[in-house]
Amino acid sequence: MDLKEQLHEHLTHIVRDRDPYLSTSGHFYVKQYIREQFQQWGTVETHEFIIRGQTHQNLILNLPPINSPLAKGGQGGSPPILIGAHYDGVPGTPGADDNGTGVAALLELARIFAAEPIKYPVRLVAFDMEEYGLLGSEAYANELHQKQQQLRLMISLEMLGYCDRTPNSQRYPAKLEYFYPNRGDFIALIGNLTTIPDLINLSRNIRKDGTPCEWLPVPNRGLIVRQTRLSDHAPFWDKGYKAMMVTDTAFMRNPHYHKASDRIETLDLDFLTGVCRGLAAGIRRL
Repeated sequence: MDLKEQLHEHLTHIVRDRDPYLSTSGHFYVKQYIREQFQQWGTVETHEFIIRGQTHQNLILNLPPINSPLAKGGQGGSPPILIGAHYDGVPGTPGADDNGTGVAALLELARIFAAEPIKYPVRLVAFDMEEYGLLGSEAYANELHQKQQQLRLMISLEMLGYCDRTPNSQRYPAKLEYFYPNRGDFIALIGNLTTIPDLINLSRNIRKDGTPCEWLPVPNRGLIVRQTRLSDHAPFWDKGYKAMMVTDTAFMRNPHYHKASDRIETLDLDFLTGVCRGLAAGIRRL
């Protein structure tokens, strides 16, 4: 299968109601699917955290860098690039874009970087409980910070597959509309100020691959523009890590956001494929 077919195949497994409380069977199925996919490329670690007396799990796959086939991600060498996506969904929606597309891309990036390692260790993390307030990523960021573990960069994949090329299909937080396109046909990179060189580098490589890309540096942990904090990168910002979100801008573009209509057929799979391919090329060149 080519990349587009692989992404579509992942989506057929991921896209289903998967709220961790109200759709427990769907949530469990998707978690097991991610685990099985990760297990093809290495040992899957489980990071557990407790919310309301219930244990939840982030799933972690560490891939070694090209020059150290025996190294474990982030141990004894360069700090890893952490790529994350949340696998939980809101009640009543199959969550194709939110965040089926992010998880599908995460699984394909695992396959790509396992087959051809890059110069940095890569740590792929499937986060739970994002929809309940970024709880999985917050628990994990807190643990890394307490252990004083360094990261080269954290990348959160948050809705990657909705594209609308009609004029005025893209909305923005106040004033940003003067600086960015009015067509929702680009992927956005939103990072804290320390990521600016990486924002420039990644966006250049994504564009080079043929997908329009815009980037936005955000000061002060995104507190001025709250919409920039709505994914799993925000807890890493709060702990001082270099972190960015990759997104199709969610409700600023996608009318199916958090609705029952967020289904595979509303996605632009060519756009999603271009984003994933561009990310793979760009991350390889960081």
